[in-house]
Amino acid sequence: MRLLYIDIDTLRCDHLGCYGYPRATSPNIDRIAADAMVFEGVYASDVPCLPSRTALLTGRFGIHNGVVNHGGTDADPAIDGAERGFFSRLHLDSFPNRLRETGLRTVTVSSFAHRHSAFHWHAGFDEAYNVGKWGMESAEEVYAVAADWLTRRGRSDDWFLHVHLWDPHAPYRAAASYGEPFKDSPAPPWLTEEVRARHWQGCGPHSAREGRGFRPNEYDRAHYPRQPQEMIDMAAVRRMFDGYDVGVLAADRCVGRLLELLGELGVADDTAIMISADHGETLGELNIYCDHQTADEHTTHVPLILRWPGLGAGRRRALHYQIDVSATVLELLGQEVPPSWDGRPFAAGLRAGEDAGRDHLIVSQGAWTCQRGVRFDHWMMINTMHGGYHLFDDVMLFDLRSDPFEQRNLAAVRPDIAAQGLALLSRWHAAMMPNAARGRDPLENVISEGGPFHVRGELPAYLERLRATGRGELAEALAEKYR
Repeated sequence: MRLLYIDIDTLRCDHLGCYGYPRATSPNIDRIAADAMVFEGVYASDVPCLPSRTALLTGRFGIHNGVVNHGGTDADPAIDGAERGFFSRLHLDSFPNRLRETGLRTVTVSSFAHRHSAFHWHAGFDEAYNVGKWGMESAEEVYAVAADWLTRRGRSDDWFLHVHLWDPHAPYRAAASYGEPFKDSPAPPWLTEEVRARHWQGCGPHSAREGRGFRPNEYDRAHYPRQPQEMIDMAAVRRMFDGYDVGVLAADRCVGRLLELLGELGVADDTAIMISADHGETLGELNIYCDHQTADEHTTHVPLILRWPGLGAGRRRALHYQIDVSATVLELLGQEVPPSWDGRPFAAGLRAGEDAGRDHLIVSQGAWTCQRGVRFDHWMMINTMHGGYHLFDDVMLFDLRSDPFEQRNLAAVRPDIAAQGLALLSRWHAAMMPNAARGRDPLENVISEGGPFHVRGELPAYLERLRATGRGELAEALAEKYR
């Protein structure tokens, strides 16, 4: 068995052709999808980057593995303590180590561990290649390393190769040689001037007037012309969508080159291919631009395309955590899923042609806000514990069927549905807490340490910026909320 996992950072499902996007961002991914299973209901249990890949590595929710933040106590996995054997549980139960036990040589091409000081990511990998630019490398640079390994080892029978592409991640920075391939393609129509103008009067990091954090980023302004700093008009909004989509296209071209190389090596037909992401991106939803700060639909919903010899193709709409998919890969390979994992395999259903999954999902964010979302039926309910200096309502409810871009909070209009979501969250929390990392809910610990990592210490200066830009009433509201 050969298994190639193409991990495209910050990739939204709905910006791929195979998920219905009208722009031609992903011809090579779409070509794979035509002969693969395309999963429409896969969500990262914990976001953003560091929590998501730690969940993938460990098969466990952040509330159990201990990683929900990008700094502080809860940016490192909980250790085994006195019960640790010669080999740690992280070593023994990691996804790559379990793949090793099936006979696969495990390889990662990624600067993720370096960027996030996440060296636990290497647990179970036989080989690890750091491309060396802290996640700012281009797809071409990643391809050079991956292609070198494939040229040397790709014809061998048993390997797992993880190739991590960063191009859709902000700052949007695709090379000038890509030109403007979407200049004649309409931008997504939901983000109108009316929406932009309303957002302009709002607040929070990466909101319309602070599109690169809590203030404009002058370095980015000078070096990344595809990345708007403020959504001052609809031309800037257009530049955001175009910049992100060119990043997706850059990653897709690398996918095409990897496919060509597999063909040249004579192993394309019997190589399993999985394409996914660590999280998505908000491109204006919830007045967050070019980032991934919430436990909402667009940050937690990830693409999942799986081409597996003998399993056929087609759409799958059932709800799954991404760690359910990794558990399923183990099961497809004949490997037992570790009892410590929260991921549930569904390989038997795939073999039987069934499309069954979970009836709801709980997703968490702890690096920019402290939130948990509940995805059930056609609803997304978000419970906010710390809003990251956005003035979010404590409970938000969105009907994804009629409002896919989360414009209308229906919690007050449909209190019955909001209560249903809160009850699901309460039951999940009660079931998780007996095995909580370090004996405490990590999100509560994040708040006790000063809040999500990316907003710590930012409030005083941001209040002054709000007052200086005519938003004094928002400054007062934030000061009252976080006093």
